Amino acid sequence: MRLFHVSEEKNIVKFEPRIPDRDDLDKSIGLVWAIDEARLPNFLTPRNCPRVAYHIGETTTESDIKKFFSSPTIFHGLIIESKWFEIMRTTTLYVYEFNIDDFSLQDNNAGYYVAKLTQIPKEKYKFNDLFMELCRRNVEIRIVDNLWSIADEVKASTLNWSLCRMAFAQQRF
Repeated sequence: MRLFHVSEEKNIVKFEPRIPDRDDLDKSIGLVWAIDEARLPNFLTPRNCPRVAYHIGETTTESDIKKFFSSPTIFHGLIIESKWFEIMRTTTLYVYEFNIDDFSLQDNNAGYYVAKLTQIPKEKYKFNDLFMELCRRNVEIRIVDNLWSIADEVKASTLNWSLCRMAFAQQRF
């Protein structure tokens, strides 16, 4: 297993635990967040880029696979709004890899892991072409004018999904 943190910041030398914003987590314990390699594509976008990410899970039906994927060799999808295309094309991301020893699983569906101790990255990767990085990971990329209707469809499906930064999405129609 490999764990990562994705950032537009290029020189992070250590990750200090932060108090989570989420109401379902203990706000007295700081955490360092990481994402597993399988869900890394969900974060290969500019930080505030709204996106719908999804992948095939154990309970995903054949009809949902046919509906949401154009090829039987694709297992992961990412949808962004067209207004983010140029921003994504010109954004550089830095992907920091962690030793996994201090991390524990926080959310299996999302691939989130957390550590309570300061983390020093063991490696840093620079990604200049986010679309190419997604393609290298066999991710189907869709670009739409508005995310809300497709987000509703994905949420109602049997896919494993994640809606990220939707506060920055275009308004609903």
